Amino acid sequence: MSPAPVIAPGATLGVLGGGQLGRMFVHAAQRLGYRCLVVDPDSDSPAGRVAERHLCADYLDAEALGTVARDADAVTTEFENVPAQALRGLAERVRVAPGAAAVATCQDRALEKALFARCGVPCAPHAVIDSEPALAAVPDALLPGILKTAQLGYDGKGQRSVRDRHELAAAWRQLGAVRCVLERRLDLACEISVVLARGAGGDAVVSYPPFLNLHRDGILAVTSWPAPQIQSALAAQADAAARTIARNLDYVGVLCVEFFVDRGGGLYANEMAPRPHNSGHCTIDACDASQFEWQVRTMAGLPLPAPQVHSHAVMLNLLGDLWHDGVAPDWRTVLELPGAHLHLYGKALARPGRKMGHLTLTAPSAAGADVLARQAAQRLGLPDW
Repeated sequence: MSPAPVIAPGATLGVLGGGQLGRMFVHAAQRLGYRCLVVDPDSDSPAGRVAERHLCADYLDAEALGTVARDADAVTTEFENVPAQALRGLAERVRVAPGAAAVATCQDRALEKALFARCGVPCAPHAVIDSEPALAAVPDALLPGILKTAQLGYDGKGQRSVRDRHELAAAWRQLGAVRCVLERRLDLACEISVVLARGAGGDAVVSYPPFLNLHRDGILAVTSWPAPQIQSALAAQADAAARTIARNLDYVGVLCVEFFVDRGGGLYANEMAPRPHNSGHCTIDACDASQFEWQVRTMAGLPLPAPQVHSHAVMLNLLGDLWHDGVAPDWRTVLELPGAHLHLYGKALARPGRKMGHLTLTAPSAAGADVLARQAAQRLGLPDW
């Protein structure tokens, strides 16, 4: 595949999905001079509110998809659960990045594990459970483990921790006896992620230094970047693995690969996101080109120079739990801190666990960013780490 022809600023870029990732994509595209067309069934979606056009429609709505194919010069997806068949149909008429086959793989944990195996990238020992016989055949070595639905699981949803066969059987039935993946529980030291961008033809591939992530209840809570705790050999191994995966998928666009690191220093691929990732939000304020600009560039066939990181950063996820009786925190308490960058997503309703925004603290050093982030967390009432 040769590099895609350039789509010049002034053209229209389409995005399926109107959440906060779409909103930040729209901002990046508009800054580069593009117009945006968002498709989302929510009439008040965060991205739809800032785009030039918003089609309030289901992702498989034939009329809406026809409009996108006619009026957009290229199309991307905002989150991995946009139906791959919508992307497949659009690709017959307009440039789509990433492609439907890659997105479909990222939508299915079993397909992801098979991909990792083809690429020679280690992942946690696992088994696919799709029937009573498969449940009975699970090796004892996979317990204790984590049972995850093969599809439609994110931010800890569709997951159960199981200690023995009795809990495994009960959890599988609680999840609806659907196709699941059981992963052996690893003795984790940390979790890291690699975000890269790959252009059409694969000639241009750029990546950021890995992000160090802390999750609470399955939801990303804190990201540190660049992280001196990640040794250079481990960072290089994760970067090479992510690039191998992207090449095997013939991927075009921004891809995040999340990894587990065990206490022995072993690296295991966990899952992929065919889009910008929550952990990559640090790039907005600490780098010359954000992951959302990379998303625009890969769609439009623009150059992908190596990133220049100019600050250290710690990102705090702001969930709806911080809103009390619908009242937002007093943001002045954190905005008075040097290097504080507040990003709110324009969501009207705050719910526990809902991502309402993020706060990034930047500083010349990792230690300085960490101190500022801990001060911000204390002022917001967030737990320390």
